[in-house]
Amino acid sequence: MPSATRFFSGDDEPQGLGGKLLRINWLLVALLTAAAAVGFLMLYSVAGGDLDRWARPQILRFTLGFGVMILVALIDIRVWRSIAVPLYALSLLLLIGVELFGTVGMGAKRWLVLGPLRIQPSELMKLALVMVLALYYQRLSPEKISRPFWIALPLLIILVPAVLVAKQPDLGTALLLIAGGGLMMMLAGVAWWFFALVGTLGISGIVAVFMSRGTNWQLLKDYQFRRIETFLDPSQDPLGSGYHITQSMIAIGSGGVTGKGYLKGTQTHLSFMPEAHTDFIYPSLAEEFGLLGSLGLLGLYMGIVFFAMLTALTIRSTFGRLVAMGVSVTFFFYFAINMAMVMGLAPVVGVPLPLVSFGGTSMLVILFGFGLLLSAKVHSRSRR
Repeated sequence: MPSATRFFSGDDEPQGLGGKLLRINWLLVALLTAAAAVGFLMLYSVAGGDLDRWARPQILRFTLGFGVMILVALIDIRVWRSIAVPLYALSLLLLIGVELFGTVGMGAKRWLVLGPLRIQPSELMKLALVMVLALYYQRLSPEKISRPFWIALPLLIILVPAVLVAKQPDLGTALLLIAGGGLMMMLAGVAWWFFALVGTLGISGIVAVFMSRGTNWQLLKDYQFRRIETFLDPSQDPLGSGYHITQSMIAIGSGGVTGKGYLKGTQTHLSFMPEAHTDFIYPSLAEEFGLLGSLGLLGLYMGIVFFAMLTALTIRSTFGRLVAMGVSVTFFFYFAINMAMVMGLAPVVGVPLPLVSFGGTSMLVILFGFGLLLSAKVHSRSRR
């Protein structure tokens, strides 16, 4: 008979479906569901009380994604490890397909229509990148991790999709890919001198970007430069490029401490707030539920990241641990950048609020990613 210590430490391999279900971190699952429920409420609100417009499709997507997450968690992490390279290759082909055959929406070519499906390959690439980097560093011996030759391949793995995404243009997602990939390298143990070098090159690159404006080799689109100017001073063009952030800050400020009340947000319901169901859904929440509601959602997000990282630290498998950490930090970047963007602390870069903003590909990819995290825990002995 196994001792109580062994039972609670979780060192035994899961036995059957029941054993696997018991090893799932249901607290983490509950927090993810709670964050999605906030999204359902806000999508119902920004649609003016219309359930069918955005809330119902989002509920159906979450239900599907929830089932996918649990199914992924029950399948051995070694199965998912075996598809890391094919998934990355598929994501890369889809990004190339967007470049050649993509659908244009809101000034950017980010979507690919495949029969009845409309997908955003850049979202899938976020997860594929985490998986393929985790596989790379699992197979690489520790003494090679910081050698220049062995740093070159992961850099290529990160930069190729980032460049393709930036050309769509989707600068926000491109930066997310670079930041997420860089953190994966850091978590794998790449030496600090590399990141110091990258930081120096990054500063030089920023200088080059601003110097290129108005030249034949201009590195950013004109609208991207306007977004930077708007970030620095939204009042320069309050009815043009500064309109989004101006209305966002008005909504957040007018909510006060307790908010105006559910379904009573004037900035949203009088159609002043653009994209209130996608990238700018957070200001609508802040207007209706105030500072307390905003902190409540932030608390949910931080709880998800905390328990996800806590779970990751108990996983012995290098691949599983790196995937779990990669999913956690990618999720953190999602909500941190979105919140900073709508509060005027970062340029508007088109990053959705995870599990809350309306969107199918983003939600399914996030839940698939957390399914991988849960799978790594369920099928890996705990670290003491």
